Amino acid sequence: MSTKTKTTKAKSKKENLAALGLPALWERFKEATGETTKSPNKKFLVRRIEEALAARAVEPAPAEEPQRPTRTSAHATPVPEPEPETTLAESTLPKPRGRFASMTVEELQTKYLEVVGRSTGSDDRRYLIWKIREAEKGRINVGPRKTRARDGEPLDVKILPLRLEADVADKMDEAWRAKGIKNRMEFFRGAIGHYLAHLGARDAAALFTNAGTTGA
Repeated sequence: MSTKTKTTKAKSKKENLAALGLPALWERFKEATGETTKSPNKKFLVRRIEEALAARAVEPAPAEEPQRPTRTSAHATPVPEPEPETTLAESTLPKPRGRFASMTVEELQTKYLEVVGRSTGSDDRRYLIWKIREAEKGRINVGPRKTRARDGEPLDVKILPLRLEADVADKMDEAWRAKGIKNRMEFFRGAIGHYLAHLGARDAAALFTNAGTTGA
């Protein structure tokens, strides 16, 4: 296969990875590296996947058997031992350094809890080390996460994460504004209550009756 063909295929693979969504990238990351991650950094995920795939593609050449002299002679030239080969992964991937180099993921998670003051489900070594160092330098807040309460709002509330592509969010906002819904929170609460009722969860749906939903 020509060098040009290989370059074209590698470029195509990179572009395909960059086009994937986060869930698909997390799955490809696990397949390529054997690790799991929930990192939202797509550039980091693509780079790690490509490094792992490149390391797999490089197979070390078999060492040639040294030619041994057929007769024992005092003047026989000693056969040198073959030098160990360095794979692509060893030459390109950064090696762990410092006090965290020998720590396992479980030990890093324990250290994270000790320094940051809250537990984590991440098993990404780089993220854990970075977060610990940032906490030690006083650059991030430590301790349990606190829920900020508004006037008259109870403290025992949960904030639910929702991540959408920008164009999807724009289309969604256009739809609920066109129906006269006041804000996104009202839309979300109404949508949840409506779908719970559709699922037959009447008791749960009743908790959203004051959300100002519109009939479908």
